[in-house]
Amino acid sequence: MLSIRNLSKTYSGGVRALRDVSLDIAPGMFGLLGPNGAGKSTFMKILATLLDPDTGTATLDGLDLIADKDATRRLLGYLPQEFGVYPKMSAVDMLNHLAVMKGITKRGERKEIVEGLLHQTNLWEVRKKALGGYSGGMKQRFGIAQALLANPKLIIVDEPTAGLDPAERNRFLNLLSSIGRNVVVILSTHIVEDVLELCSRMAIMSSGQLILEGAPAQAVDCVKGKVWSKVVSTDTERDTVEKSFHVISAHMVAGLNELRIYSETAPGDGFAQAEADLEDVYFFNLTRHQRN
Repeated sequence: MLSIRNLSKTYSGGVRALRDVSLDIAPGMFGLLGPNGAGKSTFMKILATLLDPDTGTATLDGLDLIADKDATRRLLGYLPQEFGVYPKMSAVDMLNHLAVMKGITKRGERKEIVEGLLHQTNLWEVRKKALGGYSGGMKQRFGIAQALLANPKLIIVDEPTAGLDPAERNRFLNLLSSIGRNVVVILSTHIVEDVLELCSRMAIMSSGQLILEGAPAQAVDCVKGKVWSKVVSTDTERDTVEKSFHVISAHMVAGLNELRIYSETAPGDGFAQAEADLEDVYFFNLTRHQRN
Protein backbone atom coordinates (compact mmCIF):
# COMPACT_ATOMS: atom_id res chain seq x y z
CA MET A 1 0.00 0.00 0.00
CA LEU A 2 1.24 3.47 -0.93
CA SER A 3 0.20 5.96 1.72
CA ILE A 4 0.47 9.69 1.01
CA ARG A 5 -0.32 12.28 3.64
CA ASN A 6 -0.59 16.07 3.37
CA LEU A 7 1.84 16.63 0.50
CA SER A 8 2.28 20.31 -0.29
CA LYS A 9 4.66 22.13 -2.62
CA THR A 10 5.03 25.82 -3.44
CA TYR A 11 7.60 26.93 -6.01
CA SER A 12 9.87 29.93 -5.56
CA GLY A 13 7.64 32.13 -7.74
CA GLY A 14 4.74 31.57 -5.35
CA VAL A 15 2.92 28.94 -7.46
CA ARG A 16 1.20 26.43 -5.16
CA ALA A 17 1.63 23.22 -7.14
CA LEU A 18 0.32 20.85 -4.43
CA ARG A 19 -2.06 21.66 -1.59
CA ASP A 20 -2.34 19.12 1.22
CA VAL A 21 -2.73 16.01 -0.97
CA SER A 22 -3.55 12.72 0.81
CA LEU A 23 -4.16 9.35 -0.89
CA ASP A 24 -4.00 5.62 -0.22
CA ILE A 25 -3.16 3.58 -3.32
CA ALA A 26 -3.33 -0.22 -3.35
CA PRO A 27 -1.50 -2.47 -5.86
CA GLY A 28 -2.98 -2.23 -9.34
CA MET A 29 -3.52 0.57 -11.83
CA PHE A 30 -4.41 3.96 -10.35
CA GLY A 31 -5.34 6.83 -12.67
CA LEU A 32 -4.49 10.44 -11.86
CA LEU A 33 -6.46 12.82 -14.07
CA GLY A 34 -6.11 16.55 -14.43
CA PRO A 35 -5.43 19.34 -16.92
CA ASN A 36 -2.00 20.82 -17.52
CA GLY A 37 -0.96 22.75 -14.43
CA ALA A 38 -3.08 20.65 -12.08
CA GLY A 39 -0.02 19.49 -10.10
CA LYS A 40 0.22 15.95 -11.47
CA SER A 41 3.85 16.20 -12.62
CA THR A 42 4.93 17.78 -9.32
CA PHE A 43 3.22 14.94 -7.46
CA MET A 44 4.97 12.34 -9.66
CA LYS A 45 8.37 13.99 -9.27
CA ILE A 46 8.08 13.96 -5.48
CA LEU A 47 7.27 10.24 -5.46
CA ALA A 48 10.14 9.63 -7.91
CA THR A 49 12.61 11.39 -5.53
CA LEU A 50 13.27 14.18 -8.05
CA LEU A 51 11.67 16.89 -5.92
CA ASP A 52 11.22 17.46 -2.19
CA PRO A 53 7.82 18.54 -0.83
CA ASP A 54 7.49 21.43 1.58
CA THR A 55 5.40 19.26 3.91
CA GLY A 56 3.93 15.79 3.97
CA THR A 57 4.92 12.12 3.84
CA ALA A 58 4.82 9.22 1.38
CA THR A 59 5.41 5.63 2.49
CA LEU A 60 5.29 2.30 0.67
CA ASP A 61 5.05 -0.77 2.89
CA GLY A 62 6.77 1.15 5.67
CA LEU A 63 9.53 2.70 3.52
CA ASP A 64 9.75 6.49 3.69
CA LEU A 65 9.97 7.42 0.00
CA ILE A 66 10.96 11.01 0.69
CA ALA A 67 13.59 10.50 3.41
CA ASP A 68 15.21 7.32 2.04
CA LYS A 69 15.81 8.23 -1.60
CA ASP A 70 18.39 5.50 -2.31
CA ALA A 71 16.07 2.72 -1.15
CA THR A 72 13.16 4.32 -3.02
CA ARG A 73 15.08 4.37 -6.31
CA ARG A 74 15.85 0.67 -5.97
CA LEU A 75 12.15 -0.21 -5.95
CA LEU A 76 10.97 2.48 -8.38
CA GLY A 77 10.20 2.31 -12.09
CA TYR A 78 9.67 5.73 -13.65
CA LEU A 79 8.62 6.82 -17.14
CA PRO A 80 8.55 10.64 -17.19
CA GLN A 81 6.57 12.71 -19.67
CA GLU A 82 9.78 13.70 -21.46
CA PHE A 83 11.83 10.52 -21.75
CA GLY A 84 15.22 11.07 -23.38
CA VAL A 85 17.36 8.36 -24.94
CA TYR A 86 20.86 8.17 -26.38
CA PRO A 87 19.85 8.21 -30.06
CA LYS A 88 22.87 6.24 -31.37
CA MET A 89 22.61 3.41 -28.83
CA SER A 90 20.58 0.30 -29.53
CA ALA A 91 17.76 -0.77 -27.23
CA VAL A 92 19.62 -3.87 -26.03
CA ASP A 93 22.81 -1.91 -25.25
CA MET A 94 20.90 0.83 -23.47
CA LEU A 95 18.92 -1.62 -21.35
CA ASN A 96 22.12 -3.44 -20.39
CA HIS A 97 23.69 -0.13 -19.39
CA LEU A 98 20.67 0.87 -17.30
CA ALA A 99 20.50 -2.59 -15.73
CA VAL A 100 24.08 -2.23 -14.45
CA MET A 101 23.13 1.17 -12.99
CA LYS A 102 20.21 -0.55 -11.25
CA GLY A 103 22.64 -2.99 -9.63
CA ILE A 104 22.08 -5.99 -11.90
CA THR A 105 25.77 -6.75 -12.34
CA LYS A 106 25.77 -10.52 -13.00
CA ARG A 107 26.04 -10.97 -16.77
CA GLY A 108 23.84 -14.06 -17.04
CA GLU A 109 21.08 -12.60 -14.85
CA ARG A 110 21.23 -9.28 -16.71
CA LYS A 111 21.02 -11.01 -20.12
CA GLU A 112 17.96 -12.98 -19.07
CA ILE A 113 16.20 -9.88 -17.66
CA VAL A 114 16.99 -7.65 -20.65
CA GLU A 115 15.93 -10.22 -23.22
CA GLY A 116 12.73 -10.92 -21.28
CA LEU A 117 11.82 -7.23 -21.21
CA LEU A 118 12.51 -6.80 -24.93
CA HIS A 119 10.13 -9.68 -25.64
CA GLN A 120 7.53 -8.37 -23.17
CA THR A 121 7.51 -4.91 -24.78
CA ASN A 122 7.52 -6.35 -28.31
CA LEU A 123 10.88 -4.78 -29.14
CA TRP A 124 12.88 -7.97 -29.69
CA GLU A 125 12.91 -7.68 -33.47
CA VAL A 126 14.28 -4.11 -33.29
CA ARG A 127 16.57 -4.60 -30.28
CA LYS A 128 19.70 -3.73 -32.28
CA LYS A 129 18.19 -0.67 -33.96
CA ALA A 130 19.39 2.77 -32.78
CA LEU A 131 16.90 4.34 -30.40
CA GLY A 132 16.96 7.55 -32.43
CA GLY A 133 15.20 5.66 -35.22
CA TYR A 134 12.35 4.45 -33.01
CA SER A 135 8.80 5.74 -33.47
CA GLY A 136 7.08 7.53 -30.59
CA GLY A 137 5.27 4.39 -29.53
CA MET A 138 8.42 2.29 -29.68
CA LYS A 139 10.22 4.82 -27.48
CA GLN A 140 7.38 4.67 -24.95
CA ARG A 141 7.53 0.87 -24.91
CA PHE A 142 11.28 1.10 -24.38
CA GLY A 143 10.55 3.52 -21.55
CA ILE A 144 8.38 0.90 -19.89
CA ALA A 145 11.09 -1.73 -20.41
CA GLN A 146 13.63 0.40 -18.53
CA ALA A 147 11.05 1.19 -15.84
CA LEU A 148 10.55 -2.56 -15.23
CA LEU A 149 14.23 -3.29 -14.59
CA ALA A 150 14.89 -4.80 -11.14
CA ASN A 151 11.25 -5.75 -10.45
CA PRO A 152 9.94 -2.41 -9.11
CA LYS A 153 7.21 -2.23 -6.46
CA LEU A 154 6.12 1.24 -7.57
CA ILE A 155 5.80 2.27 -11.23
CA ILE A 156 5.04 5.85 -12.25
CA VAL A 157 4.09 6.76 -15.82
CA ASP A 158 3.47 10.42 -16.68
CA GLU A 159 1.34 11.23 -19.76
CA PRO A 160 2.49 8.06 -21.58
CA THR A 161 0.08 8.09 -24.54
CA ALA A 162 0.20 11.78 -25.44
CA GLY A 163 1.06 12.09 -29.12
CA LEU A 164 0.74 8.38 -29.96
CA ASP A 165 -1.32 7.27 -32.93
CA PRO A 166 -4.35 5.03 -32.15
CA ALA A 167 -2.56 1.75 -32.94
CA GLU A 168 0.48 2.57 -30.78
CA ARG A 169 -1.79 3.86 -28.02
CA ASN A 170 -3.70 0.55 -27.92
CA ARG A 171 -0.44 -1.42 -27.96
CA PHE A 172 0.93 0.66 -25.10
CA LEU A 173 -2.25 0.41 -23.01
CA ASN A 174 -2.28 -3.37 -23.44
CA LEU A 175 1.31 -3.45 -22.21
CA LEU A 176 0.46 -1.33 -19.17
CA SER A 177 -2.51 -3.51 -18.27
CA SER A 178 -0.30 -6.62 -18.31
CA ILE A 179 2.10 -5.21 -15.69
CA GLY A 180 -0.31 -3.46 -13.36
CA ARG A 181 -1.62 -6.34 -11.30
CA ASN A 182 0.86 -6.98 -8.49
CA VAL A 183 2.59 -3.61 -8.13
CA VAL A 184 1.40 -0.05 -7.55
CA VAL A 185 1.17 1.63 -10.95
CA ILE A 186 0.27 5.33 -11.07
CA LEU A 187 -0.87 6.53 -14.47
CA SER A 188 -0.84 10.33 -14.65
CA THR A 189 -2.71 11.68 -17.67
CA HIS A 190 -5.23 14.18 -19.01
CA ILE A 191 -6.71 11.54 -21.35
CA VAL A 192 -9.90 10.24 -19.75
CA GLU A 193 -10.12 7.14 -21.97
CA ASP A 194 -6.77 5.85 -20.68
CA VAL A 195 -8.08 5.79 -17.11
CA LEU A 196 -11.43 4.32 -18.11
CA GLU A 197 -9.77 1.43 -19.95
CA LEU A 198 -7.09 0.59 -17.38
CA CYS A 199 -7.79 1.76 -13.84
CA SER A 200 -9.96 0.38 -11.07
CA ARG A 201 -9.35 3.50 -8.93
CA MET A 202 -8.74 7.10 -9.89
CA ALA A 203 -8.42 10.66 -8.63
CA ILE A 204 -8.90 14.05 -10.27
CA MET A 205 -6.60 16.97 -9.50
CA SER A 206 -7.12 20.67 -10.14
CA SER A 207 -4.96 23.60 -9.02
CA GLY A 208 -2.86 21.31 -6.84
CA GLN A 209 -5.82 19.82 -4.97
CA LEU A 210 -7.57 16.46 -5.05
CA ILE A 211 -11.18 17.12 -6.01
CA LEU A 212 -12.37 13.52 -6.47
CA GLU A 213 -11.14 10.03 -5.57
CA GLY A 214 -12.82 6.69 -6.15
CA ALA A 215 -13.75 4.01 -8.67
CA PRO A 216 -14.50 5.26 -12.22
CA ALA A 217 -17.82 3.37 -12.41
CA GLN A 218 -19.01 4.77 -9.06
CA ALA A 219 -18.00 8.27 -10.13
CA VAL A 220 -20.10 7.92 -13.30
CA ASP A 221 -23.07 6.70 -11.22
CA CYS A 222 -22.99 9.99 -9.28
CA VAL A 223 -23.82 12.02 -12.40
CA LYS A 224 -26.04 9.46 -14.14
CA GLY A 225 -29.39 10.99 -15.06
CA LYS A 226 -28.07 14.51 -14.52
CA VAL A 227 -26.27 15.15 -17.82
CA TRP A 228 -28.21 16.78 -20.64
CA SER A 229 -27.22 17.81 -24.16
CA LYS A 230 -28.36 20.31 -26.74
CA VAL A 231 -27.07 21.37 -30.14
CA VAL A 232 -26.93 25.16 -30.57
CA SER A 233 -26.54 26.91 -33.90
CA THR A 234 -25.65 30.48 -32.89
CA ASP A 235 -23.29 32.20 -30.46
CA THR A 236 -26.28 33.98 -28.92
CA GLU A 237 -27.98 30.67 -28.17
CA ARG A 238 -24.76 29.33 -26.71
CA ASP A 239 -24.34 32.41 -24.50
CA THR A 240 -27.90 31.99 -23.22
CA VAL A 241 -27.26 28.36 -22.24
CA GLU A 242 -23.96 29.23 -20.55
CA LYS A 243 -25.65 31.96 -18.47
CA SER A 244 -28.55 29.72 -17.44
CA PHE A 245 -26.94 26.34 -16.78
CA HIS A 246 -23.78 24.61 -15.54
CA VAL A 247 -22.13 23.77 -18.88
CA ILE A 248 -19.60 20.99 -18.38
CA SER A 249 -18.34 20.55 -21.95
CA ALA A 250 -18.84 21.52 -25.60
CA HIS A 251 -18.24 19.38 -28.67
CA MET A 252 -18.50 20.08 -32.38
CA VAL A 253 -21.16 18.00 -34.17
CA ALA A 254 -21.50 18.57 -37.93
CA GLY A 255 -20.14 22.08 -37.51
CA LEU A 256 -22.48 22.94 -34.64
CA ASN A 257 -21.85 23.11 -30.88
CA GLU A 258 -23.24 20.32 -28.74
CA LEU A 259 -23.36 21.59 -25.16
CA ARG A 260 -23.51 19.15 -22.27
CA ILE A 261 -24.83 20.53 -19.00
CA TYR A 262 -25.28 19.24 -15.45
CA SER A 263 -28.75 19.61 -14.02
CA GLU A 264 -30.48 17.59 -11.31
CA THR A 265 -33.86 18.24 -12.92
CA ALA A 266 -34.96 18.27 -16.55
CA PRO A 267 -33.91 21.64 -18.01
CA GLY A 268 -36.45 21.61 -20.86
CA ASP A 269 -35.82 24.07 -23.70
CA GLY A 270 -34.77 21.43 -26.24
CA PHE A 271 -32.36 19.51 -23.98
CA ALA A 272 -32.21 15.70 -24.18
CA GLN A 273 -30.90 13.46 -21.43
CA ALA A 274 -27.43 12.15 -22.31
CA GLU A 275 -25.77 8.93 -21.25
CA ALA A 276 -23.22 9.99 -18.64
CA ASP A 277 -19.61 8.84 -18.99
CA LEU A 278 -16.27 9.39 -17.26
CA GLU A 279 -15.54 12.44 -19.41
CA ASP A 280 -18.67 14.07 -17.97
CA VAL A 281 -17.43 13.26 -14.45
CA TYR A 282 -14.07 14.80 -15.26
CA PHE A 283 -15.39 18.03 -16.73
CA PHE A 284 -18.18 18.39 -14.15
CA ASN A 285 -15.72 18.21 -11.27
CA LEU A 286 -13.22 20.54 -12.96
CA THR A 287 -15.81 23.18 -13.82
CA ARG A 288 -17.41 22.97 -10.36
CA HIS A 289 -14.00 23.41 -8.73
CA GLN A 290 -13.18 26.37 -10.98
CA ARG A 291 -16.52 27.99 -10.13
CA ASN A 292 -15.77 27.70 -6.43
